[in-house]
Amino acid sequence: QVQLVESGGGLAQPGGSLTLSCAASGSIFRLYTMAWYRQTPGKQRELVADITRGGNTNYADSVKGRFTISRDNAKNTGYLQMNTLKPEDTAVYYCNVRVAVRFDLDANEYWGQGTQVTVSS
Repeated sequence: QVQLVESGGGLAQPGGSLTLSCAASGSIFRLYTMAWYRQTPGKQRELVADITRGGNTNYADSVKGRFTISRDNAKNTGYLQMNTLKPEDTAVYYCNVRVAVRFDLDANEYWGQGTQVTVSS
């Protein structure tokens, strides 16, 4: 199976920065799209950003120009650099990956455990 370990969440002041990491390990033949989602109480989980294996990126309008998603394919690790943070960025952030565990199997989706990001003065 595949395990995801997220790190980097915490408390930041408005205008500050945080970087989240998501390390995938286990039976990985190929790691395809990596994504970050976030969720606040009472709301649906929303896509923040995603990145293909080839490096194509996609961002939610609310974070464009402030957040940057990246990945290191050699390390099976993804990152979310969050700058100019706003109180409305406060949420639990989840890593999501699509992984094929064998060359002859379709990719499955896996979720991290979530990491809390709080933006407050």
